[in-house]
Amino acid sequence: MKKILFPTDFSEVASNAFMHALEFAKIVQGELVLLHTFELPIYDNQFFPENYAVIYNSIELAQFDMFKDELPKLRAIAEERHLDKIKMSHRLKDGDLLHNIKKSIKEDKIDFVIMGTSGATGWDAFFVGTNTGSVISGIDVPMLCVPKEAKFKKIEIIGFTTRFRMKDKKALKMVLDIAKKTKAKVKCLYVKTSDSDVSKETVAKWEDEFINEPVEFFVINSDEVKETILDFIMYKEIDVLTMLTYKRGFFEGIFKPSLTKKIATNFEIPILAIHID
Repeated sequence: MKKILFPTDFSEVASNAFMHALEFAKIVQGELVLLHTFELPIYDNQFFPENYAVIYNSIELAQFDMFKDELPKLRAIAEERHLDKIKMSHRLKDGDLLHNIKKSIKEDKIDFVIMGTSGATGWDAFFVGTNTGSVISGIDVPMLCVPKEAKFKKIEIIGFTTRFRMKDKKALKMVLDIAKKTKAKVKCLYVKTSDSDVSKETVAKWEDEFINEPVEFFVINSDEVKETILDFIMYKEIDVLTMLTYKRGFFEGIFKPSLTKKIATNFEIPILAIHID
């Protein structure tokens, strides 16, 4: 059974992402591991009075109480969607979020991570802040990133960006496996820039290799890669976009408010980020 890590801060953004996590668990026949992390103040009892330890312990207890109070709300969401049979376990950890995600991936043998994102604040530091490189390239499991405005709907079309590298095939096969479980189609995009080195013969070989799979290949000539991908999402009615981790720069741009209003307001679908070596 696949194991899905769902880090949550119990915010509205996280609750929305939880619906996606439940539905994804249903698709892959997986179970959810809910993770809530918090950071306690660092103190040295040699320099601080004894009552500081009391404050320290009260913060820890408050976090536990909140965790305990919020879990029934998540179970209620699962019941509303008739997905309460999905197995769920819980983790409450002190410390840095990224560190605890990596630790949980190892300890619980996680196959996927699903998280919510919310514009220029909150966990978008994962994509636009100092943690960009360490998170996107720092975990070895696929991560489904759910924007605040992404309402769950049946997955019918999965977008997949590629450079037609040999190592992309493993990721594409993983996506096709997910697509078959939800009876979706995969639309594979290659943005051919002026300095691209992918030949027509390479594209043709991929088309031949995957001829019996539910996938279409599109090659679009453009030097505006991000804008072309976003147009592709809109015009091909993509429900989930798959991107490989060497596209890290895309994440940095997609959540920044400097993008045009048209692009920002139309980006309301989850991104499945897949790590490749």
